[in-house]
Amino acid sequence: MNFIIYDLEATCWDFNSDQYEQETIEIGAVMMNRFGEQLGEFNKFIRPILHPTLSAYCYELTSIDQVLINRSDTFPRVIDSFKEWIGYFDEEEYVLCSWGSFDRKQFIRDCQLHDLEWEWAEKHLNIKQQYQEMKRLHRSCSMSRALRAEGIEALGTKHRGIDDARNLVEIFLKFRDEWVV
Repeated sequence: MNFIIYDLEATCWDFNSDQYEQETIEIGAVMMNRFGEQLGEFNKFIRPILHPTLSAYCYELTSIDQVLINRSDTFPRVIDSFKEWIGYFDEEEYVLCSWGSFDRKQFIRDCQLHDLEWEWAEKHLNIKQQYQEMKRLHRSCSMSRALRAEGIEALGTKHRGIDDARNLVEIFLKFRDEWVV
């Protein structure tokens, strides 16, 4: 079984955005085998269709440039590449692993938006929830806080999918044999 440690970045606004549907704009992922060996990385940007122009807040938060987004494929093409990369079409065994449930739910929302099947995204390990249980924390914590607590230096740019995925790998590896799939 392969573990797909991933992080998504999505469209966002600096106001109550209940009327705005978020769309994925970056998928960053690292594939690990059951022995903790890295098998590869996946990093793609996605052009949203509902709100194709990123808000200033989104750019400030993620540092994802509008020009980069404009040059990117839409979700259906990128998600096909991602599913091919994880081995979905070859029936490879995998589990998607993210910090919290937002990323799994966002994959499902994007698939529904584009009338794509989404059941493949249900094989999910919520590292944040299991970390909270392992550490007997009364409430959840941010990935940044967990990295600090574990003595792991965060690398890269915060709120960039691939960098957050790489940092999450460090937490994943530290407790590799303790995750419940």
